[in-house]
Amino acid sequence: MLYHLPVGRDGALPPPEAVVRLPLTGDIAYVPGAFNANGIVRTPDGTGLIIVQSVTGRLFRVDPATGTTRRIDIGTETVPDSDGLLLHASTLFVVQNRRNMIAVIALDAAGATGTVERRLTDPRFDTPTTIAAFGNRLYLPNARLTTPRSPTTPYNVVAVDRPL
Repeated sequence: MLYHLPVGRDGALPPPEAVVRLPLTGDIAYVPGAFNANGIVRTPDGTGLIIVQSVTGRLFRVDPATGTTRRIDIGTETVPDSDGLLLHASTLFVVQNRRNMIAVIALDAAGATGTVERRLTDPRFDTPTTIAAFGNRLYLPNARLTTPRSPTTPYNVVAVDRPL
């Protein structure tokens, strides 16, 4: 499901009845009991959205007006265990959380095709979940999903150089 929240001029969230709900249809096929649609960014040309299906590692272009999905062709590559997405110009960064890596994908302007250029990793990654950029650095919070949780479990954010 794709949710659109029409935010008021003052930044206020809309009442529940104003939220637009669009079912995701088209190429995406849901796997019951698994992580399916995850992450969301706009396409490089700004006309669509990109989501990742965590369980299959497939990327999809979404028409925001209809919810129709089309699989993004990245050749024989997949990006399983994906979570957060970040678009910088026409480069898509895909956080593969349980694999402790970031897939770096060069996209065409429409976000219909792409090429996995490389995968980045860092020994400090401990199940990073999402990604943000500031300057020439990428920042990833560690969810530490393989670490036993306690009230004193430390969490951190890892900064790595953004490939140019």
